[in-house]
Amino acid sequence: MANIHQSITELVGHTPLVELKNYEEKLGLKAHLLGKLEYFNPSGSVKDRAALNMILEAEKSGKLKPGGKILDFTSGNTGIATAAFANARGYEYAVVIQPGVSVERTLILKAYGVTLLQAGDVPGFLEMLQNGGLTMKQLSIVMNAYAKEHGYYYIDQGTNPDNPDAHYKTTGPEIWEDTDGKVDYLVALVGTGGTLAGLSRFLKEKDPDIKVIGAQPAKVSRKSLDHPEANTIDGVLAFDGIPAASVPVFFDQKNPPYDECLDIVAEDAYETGRTLVKTDGIFLGQSAAAAIKAATDIARRPEAEGKNIVIMLADNAFKYLSTNMYKED
Repeated sequence: MANIHQSITELVGHTPLVELKNYEEKLGLKAHLLGKLEYFNPSGSVKDRAALNMILEAEKSGKLKPGGKILDFTSGNTGIATAAFANARGYEYAVVIQPGVSVERTLILKAYGVTLLQAGDVPGFLEMLQNGGLTMKQLSIVMNAYAKEHGYYYIDQGTNPDNPDAHYKTTGPEIWEDTDGKVDYLVALVGTGGTLAGLSRFLKEKDPDIKVIGAQPAKVSRKSLDHPEANTIDGVLAFDGIPAASVPVFFDQKNPPYDECLDIVAEDAYETGRTLVKTDGIFLGQSAAAAIKAATDIARRPEAEGKNIVIMLADNAFKYLSTNMYKED
């Protein structure tokens, strides 16, 4: 019987979980590192799940009507995913791109035909950055005002509950099923926080003893006015030990969705990615490599011996070839 899909929207999820056997052997690790290969999604990243769910739920609620226009602020992967599904479902799409993303992401968005807006095109955006910086709550106010004036639906990935719900409904159950419920640790990085929040909610409901590990760029790997050229971990943000206003909206600050946060230096993530592609043939992006580095640090602990460490691998390396990650001396 033929098995022909009618749209790429039918291809999201059910990504493979693979043990990094050669990497474990090379480093002498005694835990099981299980990578969730999210680049198998149709636009190439974990963000396909949230983007599609936000669009479908907006359609159901009537907020997004046939032939409508979508607006968002993006660091790249969510924008690419939304562009793919907007095209597949007949919507126009415009984005304000977060400064400093890789060249490849901008080129991909252009190929999709996305309208690219500058921060200065959105009234109040630059003032927001100058007066305390970007927070998801303030961003929502500024972007919604622009969307209303110009006839867009602001998809608002940073505060839209359909973002973490995508992972509660799909990613978490997939992990649980593929491991037969044998999950000891989960490792993920954070952009909006939707992936970590949704997965933590699902997995903790299944087994409160599962350790959820969040990883973030170390201070030395965050671009700042003092270090504008620092090597960074693209597309993710710090979430622990930062001002309360900058903590992801999806996180309950009194009961955060993670048990521990690890700081990862960008160069260590780069080295991990370069090692893994040679040991296991898995070619990872920056945040995915940082997640492997964090999982490696966990795996070296005596109490992790024999345990299953599930690692969210957001995307592959093809969006990062212009960065320093795979430029070896």
